[in-house]
Amino acid sequence: MEKQRPSGPSPQLDGNQSVSGPGMPEPERGTAVLVIRCVIPSLYLLIITVGLLGNITLVKIFVTNSAMRSVPNIFISSLAAGDLLLLVTCVPVDASRYFFDEWMFGKVGCKLIPAIQLTSVGVSVFTLTALSADRFKAIVNPMDIQTSSAVLWTCIKAIGIWLISGVLAVPEAIFSELAHINDTNASFTACIPYPQTDDLHPKIHSVLIFLVYFLIPLTIISVYYYHIAKTLIKSAHNIPGEYSEHSKKQMETRKRLAKIVLVFVGCFALCWFPNHVLYMYRSFNYNEIDPSLSHMIITLVARVLSFCNSCVNPFALYLLSESFRRHFNNQLCCRKKSYQERSTSYLLSSSAVRMTSLKSNAKNTMINPALLNGHSGKQEMSL
Repeated sequence: MEKQRPSGPSPQLDGNQSVSGPGMPEPERGTAVLVIRCVIPSLYLLIITVGLLGNITLVKIFVTNSAMRSVPNIFISSLAAGDLLLLVTCVPVDASRYFFDEWMFGKVGCKLIPAIQLTSVGVSVFTLTALSADRFKAIVNPMDIQTSSAVLWTCIKAIGIWLISGVLAVPEAIFSELAHINDTNASFTACIPYPQTDDLHPKIHSVLIFLVYFLIPLTIISVYYYHIAKTLIKSAHNIPGEYSEHSKKQMETRKRLAKIVLVFVGCFALCWFPNHVLYMYRSFNYNEIDPSLSHMIITLVARVLSFCNSCVNPFALYLLSESFRRHFNNQLCCRKKSYQERSTSYLLSSSAVRMTSLKSNAKNTMINPALLNGHSGKQEMSL
């Protein structure tokens, strides 16, 4: 099991024979054919179309607008790139399994595609962990001085996440192999991620995938957000009098950014948990094949949910970020560049006026702590 590929050698995942085999009653067989011919193509096509539109637009906004190039946005762009990798490689491959009885991509595909899928999973969950750590630093340790190379270091971290994810996926490429599965209900060729020498390999594989790509990262993220929540509660009672209004605005901005990351994490957990549970269930019942329609539907729902995770982040950002929503609308409506430039000029002018006012008010007083935190005003407001 990787991000969405067949969870072990189960025929219900790998072709028409899986949902219309001899073990399925005639009424169920007719319903299964309808699902395969109509529902599945529509679902997969919708996922690919929506996911590509949202993530490509997201990356384009962050790349073409210098004001949007902040530490959180670099991580979010990396997250979108991982989702794009999944959408263009893994989703079409997964869809093909419902229409062909055999693995269609050869031995090379059996080595490369699982590794690409697992790399995409790693990029998603490890980037979410890095985003949570970034929000932890911005809120719990706000006095950390930000260096001018913060954006560069963030790019290096994002690249490092991709490299680590790729390295962790190497065993998937090494051990994945084509196997011919014979069962009383069906006979087919599948690409599986472990040797078939004994029943221990699928159990080890499923548990390691669950721990490394789900449970451990989410536990770390939970610890970060526990401290973030505790700090935000305390901050409500410790705002300096003279700068209370400005400090409140800074804290509200940080809370909003933390909320966006938390929504990303929640969507990831919700979308991937059923797939992990289903894979572990199959791995610990390795020799039992369930050809029923109900099992096929449960499998389809779990996998569609996991794919949907590659589509939801742009929508979540659109709902939660006014700045991103404005840029996204501009992209979709193809507004004239001059309008965008006027809007940017107005925002920069307003920022200059506000900064001048702040500097004037801060004269002969101590420096505002918000200006010394690990994320500058521009970076905090970029989303």
